[in-house]
Amino acid sequence: MKRKLLLALTALLLACPLSAKAADHAVIVMYHRFGENAIPSTNIRLEQFEAHLRHLKEGGYRVLSLAEIADALASGKDLPEKSVAITIDDAYLSVYREAWPRLKAYGFPFTLFVTTKDVDGGSKLYMSWEQMREMVKAGVAIGNHSATHPHMAEMKPEQVLEEFNKSQQRFKEELGFAPGLMAYPYGEASQGVIDQAGKAGFKVGFGQHSGVAHAGGNPFYIPRFALNEHYGDLERFKRTVDTLPLAVTAIEPADPSPSPSPASFVLTLKDDPPRGLNCFTGDGAPIKMEIEGRRVVLKLAKPFGPGRGRISCTAPAPNNRWRWFGHQVIIAK
Repeated sequence: MKRKLLLALTALLLACPLSAKAADHAVIVMYHRFGENAIPSTNIRLEQFEAHLRHLKEGGYRVLSLAEIADALASGKDLPEKSVAITIDDAYLSVYREAWPRLKAYGFPFTLFVTTKDVDGGSKLYMSWEQMREMVKAGVAIGNHSATHPHMAEMKPEQVLEEFNKSQQRFKEELGFAPGLMAYPYGEASQGVIDQAGKAGFKVGFGQHSGVAHAGGNPFYIPRFALNEHYGDLERFKRTVDTLPLAVTAIEPADPSPSPSPASFVLTLKDDPPRGLNCFTGDGAPIKMEIEGRRVVLKLAKPFGPGRGRISCTAPAPNNRWRWFGHQVIIAK
């Protein structure tokens, strides 16, 4: 009898949903526009967005605030398995009219990263400060997305700091506080930009390169999965929110804007390299790898040219999931 009871309890524990377990990672997704179908590169169709929210609700995901996830990763606290954060860049009016009502209906928190000049300009394409105050009063989190949305990696350090300080001042004037979270315009950063972000008082910074946020990663270059019409179908979204981290604790060169453009990168993994590991560039070209213990040397066929370059490394995981590491570099023109 005791043996049968023990077996039954074991079976019950094994059947418990993943959300009951602890994790050291979270998937962060990013949107821009909603229902603005004339601009598919930064838009998500409303039927796609509704399918995403429905899947998060019905699939047992824990949609947490971005601040909660950032704090947990920094402090080493456990997160629930299947933790997800929703972020939106740029204060387009469709966020207020289309995204917010749908997110409210599901009770999902989200963070809106705002470029202050866009709101100050009074364009009908963007939200007003009054609308933003309404959202803040209702509990929406606001993050800093600079004053003018520049290519920060191309700027001098004092110009970057001015961008942050000017935008923080406008937030204080209009909303009564300066946001503690920041996302780089275009997801572009350099070590110099990161240094200025720290001087401006930020503790974390978010990019636009694919990957899973995890404890031990660079807190000033946290990845997010960007979603639009092309990358927003439901099956792809399911794979995205189920992605696991390919935990990289160091990358060489560490500067996201290296000079000169390197012919190789070295990843230091938290664990032994998983089976089936493959790395490729943003255009899908495979990257040659040399594995030395937990160090993975990536040798490009040729260095990245001026502009953005991307590296992705993936590996299959149990239950039809994938591990993912992404990195974006900015090469000076």
